[in-house]
Amino acid sequence: MTGNSLDRHVPLYAQRTAGMRASAVRSLFAVANRPEVVSLAGGMPYLKSLPLEAVAAEAAALVSQDGLVALQYGSGQGIAELREQICQVMSLEGIVAHPDDVVVTVGSQMALDLTTRIFCDPGDVILAEAPSYVGALSTFTAYQATVVHVAMDDDGLVPEALEAAIDSVRRSGRRAKFLYTIPNFHNPAGVTLSAERRVRIAQLCREAGIPVLEDNPYGLLGFDDTVHRAIRADDADNVIYLGSFSKTFAPGLRVGWVLAPHAVREKLVLANESATLNPPVFNQMLISRYLAGFDWQGQIKAYRQTYAERRDAMIGALTAHMPAGTTWTHPEGGFYVWVTLPEGFDTAAMLPRAVTARVAYVPGTAFYHDGLGARQMRLSFCYPTPERIVEGVRRLAGVLESELDVMRTFGTGGAGGTVAPRQVRGPASPSPDTA
Repeated sequence: MTGNSLDRHVPLYAQRTAGMRASAVRSLFAVANRPEVVSLAGGMPYLKSLPLEAVAAEAAALVSQDGLVALQYGSGQGIAELREQICQVMSLEGIVAHPDDVVVTVGSQMALDLTTRIFCDPGDVILAEAPSYVGALSTFTAYQATVVHVAMDDDGLVPEALEAAIDSVRRSGRRAKFLYTIPNFHNPAGVTLSAERRVRIAQLCREAGIPVLEDNPYGLLGFDDTVHRAIRADDADNVIYLGSFSKTFAPGLRVGWVLAPHAVREKLVLANESATLNPPVFNQMLISRYLAGFDWQGQIKAYRQTYAERRDAMIGALTAHMPAGTTWTHPEGGFYVWVTLPEGFDTAAMLPRAVTARVAYVPGTAFYHDGLGARQMRLSFCYPTPERIVEGVRRLAGVLESELDVMRTFGTGGAGGTVAPRQVRGPASPSPDTA
């Protein structure tokens, strides 16, 4: 019997449930969390550097001093004090905003969901980078939107490819509802959109009447302390900005936000209220106290240093161990390296063998709406120690060598069925796998 035959509710489900899929990252958690497995899969912040005892004391004080407020229902838009502080955080990226245009959400994932809900009907088109964040693709699919991917290179989204995609969608008689982009330290590609391209992309979308959905959870995590100017900073009327405290403080609190043009903000508040009534007041007040009473910018600097060391460990290990023809990006911030293997590899098919070798990654196909990415994988360096990262890459290289042995035996690797010996390879474009 099939799984569906055991579920008597199948005839009652909405059509959109057919497009729901388990997250490729979440499905790895049970395996990746085993201590013997080096997980290069999940993007979990390294929370051990947080002042946990001080945060615990602040949480206790919050309950004892303001518990009647913190544990009560609140506003669907979020508490006013935190929205003011969020505006101060965004000012680091050149954004000038009013707290009234900020909507606090249960993580930026809910912000993605709410934005898609108010803009998209089934069959509507969303433009998104290739590759793109797996959680966004899941949301777009759940709302039955059609994703049209736009090519990237080492400088981020390619304006000419965006212009071509807009024209192609228009010629098909449709209109893209928005462009979804992660301009800083991209998940999964690890690249950053250049300043010149930010201006051009904003212009193209504004002229076409297409809003930009700017998702920026990693923007303050640049390893050289550079904070890039947000697209929203120069186009307040056409950019919807998503932010989160998950990467700069703690993901377990699930607090994110949307900064939107005023009319859009009103619809987001209504959608937020229908989904959750209000985001958790206790979590918001704890973050507000953290921002007011702690050296949060110093904490972000500590995160930057930690992640920079781990990025260096991963790049060094890739350089030492990856087979010839392998390329990877060289992130200047964030959590991820995007790896492209030589022709003949299938990272999804190879994953069970990697887990057997006690290393985990996310296959590239998870980050495309259209099935591309078979030769690609996302490696995360944020959580394991540098020593564990090096060991994880060494184990991964052993799996690749075993795959290469099979390809050599059966003549399935590379052009003409031959595979070159291992040698050092450097950064490369995150463009889609077209093999």
